[in-house]
Amino acid sequence: QVQVVESGGGLVQAGGSLRLSCTVFGLTFGDVNMGWFRQAPGKEREGVSCIRWSGDGTFYGDSVKGRFTISRDNAKNTLYLQMNSLKPEDTAMYFCAAGGSWSSCHRGDFGYWGQGTQVTVSS
Repeated sequence: QVQVVESGGGLVQAGGSLRLSCTVFGLTFGDVNMGWFRQAPGKEREGVSCIRWSGDGTFYGDSVKGRFTISRDNAKNTLYLQMNSLKPEDTAMYFCAAGGSWSSCHRGDFGYWGQGTQVTVSS
């Protein structure tokens, strides 16, 4: 049984930083592409950033380019999202997902999902 567990969300002021982590159990982490998605109330779930299984290919959504950095440690079965220069519009539930296309980073491609971690950015 595959488990995806996110952590690291919280409340931060605009301009601040947070680092999200995601640990995966039940599959060979180093073999799968991973992604971060977010969903704000009343909005669709959007792809924030995705990364190739080997770590040498990444995708970023336009709204986070230059501010967020995705990385992975295959030895620790863990995915990260470093979020800098946070804005109130980054407020959302952030989800980690496994098993989809890193280059398109579309929610429909990913088969395994965590429960999400809330990120709230105050102005």
